[in-house]
Amino acid sequence: MLSGFLKETAVDPNTLILEITESMIMDNVDASVETMKRLRDMGIRIHIDDFGTGHSSLSYLQLFPVSALKIDRSFINKLTTNGENQEIITHIVALAKSLNFDVIAEGVEMEHQLANVQDLHCGYGQGFLFARPMAFSAIEAWMQKQKRKM
Repeated sequence: MLSGFLKETAVDPNTLILEITESMIMDNVDASVETMKRLRDMGIRIHIDDFGTGHSSLSYLQLFPVSALKIDRSFINKLTTNGENQEIITHIVALAKSLNFDVIAEGVEMEHQLANVQDLHCGYGQGFLFARPMAFSAIEAWMQKQKRKM
């Protein structure tokens, strides 16, 4: 079904990223791995969303053909007030890098949060600091504005 959609719309699958939550993957690990492998073979990248809040087994993590772990915003929100969160993020980053996954910090809303996740070597950030949700029709104008800032 998805491959038919890609052919019909001429969308390059290498431009797609599917985000899947930990809990969704763990409901049926074998089926999840097979489905993710088929998607990866099509060129679609897969990110595990809300990482750290679910119940995934670290032994399964290496089986999943994913390209990134997205650290749940709850860790980022309390990063400066909770030393344990800093330690958890440090370990998630190290784990992800050892598996050749990218790491994305979700919920980056303030400059100090960005500085903190950069200090922890988190490669990417996502959140209101960068952009608010917007209609598809507004994206081109927003991108042009960002280009002028560079």
